[in-house]
Amino acid sequence: MIMTSNAAELQFVTFALGDEVFAVPVTVVREILDHEEAFKIPHGPDYLLGLRDVRGQGVPVIDLRLRLGMSATARTPHTRVLVLDIPIGERTLTLGLVADKVFEVTPFRRDAIDNAPDIGVRWRSDYIEGVVRREGDFVVIINLARLFSDGGAAIASAAAAAVA
Repeated sequence: MIMTSNAAELQFVTFALGDEVFAVPVTVVREILDHEEAFKIPHGPDYLLGLRDVRGQGVPVIDLRLRLGMSATARTPHTRVLVLDIPIGERTLTLGLVADKVFEVTPFRRDAIDNAPDIGVRWRSDYIEGVVRREGDFVVIINLARLFSDGGAAIASAAAAAVA
């Protein structure tokens, strides 16, 4: 049975890290910016590139490639920063996520989202919300709350120390 209701679809922003395509819910994306060098924060995690001023707010910028155990992002004219507001428990973590390239906002049908496979995935599967088959390939939907719940406190404290 094919569902055509909008309630059966979720909107995602798709982006690339290398040859792999990822997605995050459009509801957590505040804006998409060109990549600029971030203000370095001493003693932060390796994936924390630093702080960036986003409309008067100091926003920590994360290299998602490093956070996922990949090689560091090599900046190109296509490199972008997704500014995200991620709900984690009772608070919201605002951060910039570096992507090699941002593609589009696209809908995925709820019934087309499969659970993360436990075998053959390069990343810890608890960071993966699901996968969607698209055009003969896969799009990995990242569970941002799980990905940053353990590192969120480190990011927030490093950012607060740099601003103080």
